[in-house]
Amino acid sequence: MYNVHIFIPCFVDQLYPETGFSMVKVLEKFGCTVHYNSNQTCCGQPAFNAGFWDQSKAVCSKFISDFKDAEYIVAPSASCVGFIRNYYQKLFDNSSLHNEVKAMASRTFEFSEFLLNILKVNNCGAELNGLATYHDSCAALRECKIKEGPRQLLQNVKGLYLTEMNDVETCCGFGGTFAVKFPGISVGMGEQKVENAIATDADYIISTDLSCLMHLQGYINGKGYRIKPMHLADVLASGW
Repeated sequence: MYNVHIFIPCFVDQLYPETGFSMVKVLEKFGCTVHYNSNQTCCGQPAFNAGFWDQSKAVCSKFISDFKDAEYIVAPSASCVGFIRNYYQKLFDNSSLHNEVKAMASRTFEFSEFLLNILKVNNCGAELNGLATYHDSCAALRECKIKEGPRQLLQNVKGLYLTEMNDVETCCGFGGTFAVKFPGISVGMGEQKVENAIATDADYIISTDLSCLMHLQGYINGKGYRIKPMHLADVLASGW
């Protein structure tokens, strides 16, 4: 039995809450006792990326307090997990929380990582008919070193066939505040990503990060394309 505390990122909470429920559904299927601390807020990444390190540190301190007793912390976002693992130690270096932050990083997992590495699950019994292509988010690929895991899980979804798009490891252009500061470049990168996905004839574009998928959805809607962005958790909760 695993006691899992879930962290629901800001944009999942506000825009895609169903993905949080999908994650809980899968975790409970495989014997986890899932806890949700309703006091949780943000991991602190937006303020950090914008250069407001003092304000970010205050938000991060709250996160540390909210999850200090968690055996495992699992989130449907490689972006947030990557930030907690790689930058909390930078913010709290040589502080009284340094060791606590280091320990927290070791028990914080992106959803697919937790399934594969801790629960040892590679088949969730999901079913989704169609052709899918997978988008490697920058955070998953570069900060969390996640590459084959989500593909392995998707290959075991009944009825789903996986195909690779060109330049699959190229950024989608979202990058948090980058999309606001440099909209022309951001949209151009999103266009390239979606067009590469469209070229595969896929029905679905799947990722570990809804921030990327939200960005791509905007371009898809503008073009009227039928391809559907889906978070990995929603795919793995399908058909049962």
